[in-house]
Amino acid sequence: MKRPGPVLTLLAGLVLGLFLLSLNATTGTKSTSSSQVEAPAASTSPSPKSSATPSPSPTKTAPSPTPSKSAPPNADYAGRTDDDSSAIAVSLRNGKAIAYFCDGHDKESWLKGDVKDDGTMKLTGKNGSELNGTLQGKRIRGTVDLEGQRYGFTAAKAVKPSGLYRATATVRGALVDGGWVVLPGDGRDQVGIVNRDGEPSAAPDIDPETGAVTIDGEQLTAEPVTP
Repeated sequence: MKRPGPVLTLLAGLVLGLFLLSLNATTGTKSTSSSQVEAPAASTSPSPKSSATPSPSPTKTAPSPTPSKSAPPNADYAGRTDDDSSAIAVSLRNGKAIAYFCDGHDKESWLKGDVKDDGTMKLTGKNGSELNGTLQGKRIRGTVDLEGQRYGFTAAKAVKPSGLYRATATVRGALVDGGWVVLPGDGRDQVGIVNRDGEPSAAPDIDPETGAVTIDGEQLTAEPVTP
């Protein structure tokens, strides 16, 4: 009977060779996998975010300042009431005004007050008399309230000798106070009142060039009136 030694040895070597071959194949696969895992990925730099430059805020334009209205110019105005019963003269100086209303017989009033930049005015006098007017170009349009009556009037810009005049003096022991409205023209259209100790009467005409006037035999000078 033959001994099985050499055959067993050959089979054992064959099994060992297959085992080693299998082990080597397994190890190679794992190495390959490991190398694939461990290989650093190609670094991809993130694309820079485009930072949009903010548009500059639109510059706000300051609103143009409202032009300030200038005070009404210095001037004199004279005219008649709408019913032609009386005359009125107004003198404007530096935002102030003085006016004289009279009918040439026994009704009169001196009024004064401020003139606003828009040309409106409210002038007041004794016994509640009041003038409300508005400067409109080269004329003043308004009303006068006196002794319970209202008079509408228009006074045009006056050029000397037209305008407002007054003379005050003591004549023969009496206080004389005269007022005149010299209407536009050659200076000869006049309306005035003279008070002698408070008693009114029609005033004599003044010289339109010099203002000279004779009252009760005494010569006086009527001067232009301004505020």
